[in-house]
Amino acid sequence: MAGNDETIKAFVKHLRYERRLSEHTVAAYQRDLGRLCDFLDERSIGSFNRLTPPQARLFAAGLRHAGLSGRSISRTLSAARSCYRYLLREKQAKLNPFEGISAPRSERKLPNTLNIEEAAQLVSIKPVSDLDFRDHAILELFYSSGLRLSELARTDLKDIDLSGATIVVIGKGDKTRIVPVGRHAVAAIREWIERRAVWVEADEPALFVSRAGTRLGARAIQKRLEFWARRQGLDRGIHPHMLRHSFASHLLESSSDLRAVQELLGHADISTTQVYTHLDFQHLAKVYDKAHPRARRRR
Repeated sequence: MAGNDETIKAFVKHLRYERRLSEHTVAAYQRDLGRLCDFLDERSIGSFNRLTPPQARLFAAGLRHAGLSGRSISRTLSAARSCYRYLLREKQAKLNPFEGISAPRSERKLPNTLNIEEAAQLVSIKPVSDLDFRDHAILELFYSSGLRLSELARTDLKDIDLSGATIVVIGKGDKTRIVPVGRHAVAAIREWIERRAVWVEADEPALFVSRAGTRLGARAIQKRLEFWARRQGLDRGIHPHMLRHSFASHLLESSSDLRAVQELLGHADISTTQVYTHLDFQHLAKVYDKAHPRARRRR
């Protein structure tokens, strides 16, 4: 219905300009709410404000019957709850029919990570060209500070404090955090900055730039990471988030400080960070199975 389309447009505007979510996240909200609009049309319910809690539970059950994963159902229900909270605020709904409706629990996949030796192998490149120095700084910063791809791509020169060994990171929802930068990354960034000047105009703010002297995009950064993974002899697919996962799991193995890792990663909810405790336990379990006399299999 046209009214529902206008509701979603207004909600999307709220997400984009008030909550300042990324375009990727906004698009995901739109897709999930599209499912709800289809349900309203199929059931001849009409507008959002006519949906009842029993009908909302029926919608959730339909998602399960359609074969969606627990994670997809959870995301769709979360989008619906958020939309209705917005409608309640705007006095366009009298209740939130999705409050209290939860998705089925799904098995949580452990993130893929590099071990410490693989991470060291990836970042230990010997730069020759200016391009190599740039890429070396990118790899070291990824692994040193656990940045998301989007965070690294939007980093400006002013965000880096080499003397203080810190970086100001603009994360999800434009939330700012300050993250330490390791000494190897500081050295690599300093070497890149010395060469960066011949690539850019004086008013270019981006820390990492292309040959054209403009900000290096996320996809280009991803391709450079794939290139160096092959060059360094790593025989599996490497992506930026794998370096973030590796940063978190290696730090947690050494410190066991879950709250500190949460702060460094910029996770709003500590439950998101807790996946790395499962990863650490899996590592310990393998060590136990290999080493403990009561766990080893007889040959």
